[in-house]
Amino acid sequence: MRIGMVGLGRMGANMVRRLVKGGHECVAYDHTADNVKAVAGFGARGAATPAELVKALPPPRVVWIMVPAAVVDSVIGQFAPLLTRGDVLIDGGNSNYRDDIRRASELRAKGIHYLDVGTSGGVLGFEQGYCLMIGGAPEAVALVEPALATLSPGGRQAAAADGTTERQSQTARPAAAAAAGLSAAKMGYLHCGPSGAGHFVKMVHNGIEYGLMAAYAEGLNLLAHADAGRTAGAADAETAPLADPQFYQYQLDLAAITEVWRHGSIIESRLLDLTAAALAHDGKLTEFAGHVADSGEGRWTVEAAIEVGVPAQVLTAALYGRFESRGRAEFSNKLLSAMRLGFGGHIERSA
Repeated sequence: MRIGMVGLGRMGANMVRRLVKGGHECVAYDHTADNVKAVAGFGARGAATPAELVKALPPPRVVWIMVPAAVVDSVIGQFAPLLTRGDVLIDGGNSNYRDDIRRASELRAKGIHYLDVGTSGGVLGFEQGYCLMIGGAPEAVALVEPALATLSPGGRQAAAADGTTERQSQTARPAAAAAAGLSAAKMGYLHCGPSGAGHFVKMVHNGIEYGLMAAYAEGLNLLAHADAGRTAGAADAETAPLADPQFYQYQLDLAAITEVWRHGSIIESRLLDLTAAALAHDGKLTEFAGHVADSGEGRWTVEAAIEVGVPAQVLTAALYGRFESRGRAEFSNKLLSAMRLGFGGHIERSA
């Protein structure tokens, strides 16, 4: 394929690299000229303007956008007037699926296809591939499936209904069906459903990610404090004593523990791999302040759970934990101290 790539940050640039390595032609654009020069260095064709990018693409054109969710509409506003009936716009960022439904409707009125593609893989995606969750019309998915397959961990197209794996025509039913089946899923990409479905699935994926990360962090924090009995605690009315200090005398090597968990443990995962690597580099994690951001997907997951009445206690607690890490609980904690002082004369101890 020849495909236009817009937004050449950490993920966008690596996606261009993987596509070029897989034999595709990429025309690349970014508002930062240095980013365009960087991808041109490994085989992409740079474009100085949106118009130049679109002009370099043969119809039906495919333009893949990798920009922050907050600016997707403005980028679409730049490109949509330059596209024609049958062209495809892809948002591979982390947009809200409700925005995808609106955008697809607006672009459909102009004859332009819109695909929402939840993209997971981060900075490791160039080497290991990207897990792709796709929403939109089957005929548009079929048109871009060669690029989807190259970006995915499998690196090739899934078998179609008739057993073929060669590039299909843009209206071929077998190619569209293949992208929605288990064969494609095993390669690492999946047509999940109509507009919004890709980002809805990615939204829940990220909510689960929050919960998994919180579970690792809480468990390892407990292991980090398994030596609590080795230090004499305060003996006063404000401090609950450690009842059995003899049971908490362990000084554990967290880097080694996370490493051994990576080999045969039921909780091994890519997140654990990253955790083990971080602890091996610096067991005290001194370069981190512990202020954990949330980019939106966890919030939207919890909102969806509330709206449809589905319990999501773990995912909600993980999201609130991120809020607390940024000091958002400071005032409530001050109120707790004020109330304790008021009813019992309890003096707040310093940390």
